[in-house]
Amino acid sequence: MMIGRSRELAAVRRLLDRTVAGAGDRLTVVGPSGSGKTALADAAAELARRRGLPVSRSPEAGGAGPRLVILDGLGPAGGSERVDQLVLGGAAVLVTAGTAGTAGRHLHLTPLPEAELAALLPEQSPETVHAVWLLTAGWPGPALDLAAGLPPGSGEDAVVRIVLAAPSRGEFLAVDTALIRLLEDAASRVLPPAVRARVLARLAGELLGDPSAAARRRELADEAVRLARSAGDSRTLAEVLDGRLHALWDPAAAHERLATASEIVGLSRRAGDAGLERRGLFWRFVALVELADLDAAEAALVAYARAGERDGDPEAMAVALSRQAVLALIRGRLDLAETLTAEVTVAGQRAGLADTGRLTASLRGRLALLRGEAAGQVEPLWALARRLPGHFFEVTAARALAESGQVTEALLEVERLVPAVLAGAGPRWIGAVADLALVASLGGTPAATQALYDALLPYAGRLVIWGGANTVTGPVDDYLGRLAARLGRPAQARAHLDKAIELEARLGALPWLAATRAARAGLEPAAPVTGAWRLVRDDGDWVLEAGREHARLRDVRGLHYLRTLLAAPGREIAALDLVAGGAGLTLTPPEPVLDTAARAAYRKRLDELAGRLEDADRAGDVDRATRLVAERQALVDELRRAAGLGGRTRRHNAEAERARVNATRALRTVLTRLEPLVPIAAAHLRASVRTGSFFRYEPAAGGPARWQL
Repeated sequence: MMIGRSRELAAVRRLLDRTVAGAGDRLTVVGPSGSGKTALADAAAELARRRGLPVSRSPEAGGAGPRLVILDGLGPAGGSERVDQLVLGGAAVLVTAGTAGTAGRHLHLTPLPEAELAALLPEQSPETVHAVWLLTAGWPGPALDLAAGLPPGSGEDAVVRIVLAAPSRGEFLAVDTALIRLLEDAASRVLPPAVRARVLARLAGELLGDPSAAARRRELADEAVRLARSAGDSRTLAEVLDGRLHALWDPAAAHERLATASEIVGLSRRAGDAGLERRGLFWRFVALVELADLDAAEAALVAYARAGERDGDPEAMAVALSRQAVLALIRGRLDLAETLTAEVTVAGQRAGLADTGRLTASLRGRLALLRGEAAGQVEPLWALARRLPGHFFEVTAARALAESGQVTEALLEVERLVPAVLAGAGPRWIGAVADLALVASLGGTPAATQALYDALLPYAGRLVIWGGANTVTGPVDDYLGRLAARLGRPAQARAHLDKAIELEARLGALPWLAATRAARAGLEPAAPVTGAWRLVRDDGDWVLEAGREHARLRDVRGLHYLRTLLAAPGREIAALDLVAGGAGLTLTPPEPVLDTAARAAYRKRLDELAGRLEDADRAGDVDRATRLVAERQALVDELRRAAGLGGRTRRHNAEAERARVNATRALRTVLTRLEPLVPIAAAHLRASVRTGSFFRYEPAAGGPARWQL
């Protein structure tokens, strides 16, 4: 009755035997889409009818006694009470599910061995069957879909057709080794120029997940374009140009990318290929975002979404929603971005989009950073770094560390990561450089800071985008300005930051604008400011009046903390006191951050480094001296972090750490919500509020002469 499912059919027969004998039972068949759950349920229904058993597919069907009830797609805990009632009434209940539940026996479907898949595809050659088996991992549904439409026994030609049509089973940046293996085999054959061009372009794109293959990707993509142009076929050239853009992700080629996108649209329209036309429209959106033309980018995105709606492409609709969420984040419409992210989850799952989880995770991560909730992003980013090495997720984790107040730990990551990032390439490269730049601007070594500045300088005037603009993290000039300030070049820093501010104001990018203004204000000497700003309670809310800016805010903890800091400018307030509203808490005995032995070891190493640095200076060995200075700075920073006033050992305890984390999060949430309402006041407060174990309001330039509270 079914090929390759003898074990599963035997389990179904045992289920029916027990029911015929008068004992109801339940069996849950578990497997992914395409694993054969529906086919097995249909086979079970046929076996039941042969035994004279009634068959129904609803838990509400009437009757009692021996029968088969098939429940398709039941969730892990869905309808368990009703299923129990059916079993007690003598029914055999067969449940199909994508994941295992908690009740009853489970039958997990497995992929078919190659020999059994061959029996499922009797008209295909062994070579074709092998290719289908590799590409689908032996799952029968995808195998039948992939082989559909192939002429019988088509051999090598069929294999080439399959590898050009097969969807990758890997998520973005994950390598599908089976597909690459078959593409490599196809590329080694003698093929017509147009077919060979498509194979090479597909291979270049699939190698994107291999960070070591950057040079080879370019060679393959360039050869594919040359062959496609010589072939003179519009559709082939459009497909190959799209593949080249996907394979290379060169941040230096934004203008070329825009021109190529227009060429893809024109070629695909001549060829009558709506899918390729949508890809060209999408690349146009990406290039326009890079070039900081958001109005034109938004128009391109609308055209892409309308084309997807016209052609009934649910995947295009999910992608369009995700980029609309990105644009909302850029403009500070955080609530709208959150709503759109939820819609992306639903639309992506409905479309079967493999990258739905990654898309929504990047949107939620960016939303968390803008809301001052960076600490919760560190562990997920490190997990991604372990799963996808070479794609710089640990760099974004370092930025999250810095933005959550753990600057010392983040700076240590900079020294470790700079060499690998600067030698890298790919869709996350420029974003990774920018993230490292942000951290380095907080205390990086001169060598690392200068290297990052040099890497970013060619992209001044553009925006930092990740991949296909699934994340955008600000103007390149903002990062250049911060690096220049760290290098002690205030005029250069002011020039970069002024360009960033001009761009952000034009784009209406309020979160970026507030942050860049704060960085710019930090470059100016403090000047006396006349007048007062007010932060006062009013009918349960808070009212902030800062010159011409006004905002009304609902009551949250962070505003109480902010008022306490504003009332005592320049004074350090312990995190515990800030949270408690005063001193006098009784704490458990704290533990030293560094014990005596560790401190002694640190100081011994500092003495050794001083001697080695002197030797390097005498020898004129600049590279060795730079490395030694970096190590010494890291050790000094760690000792400083572990030391309190007067060099006394700083101690920590769980209560103090919780207070630090909670107060930091609450204050950053308030500042984030102020940015779109009162950007000038928010910029001043971001530049003035210091967080850590001790909090302080240290008035920066651009603020009031005093606060009325």
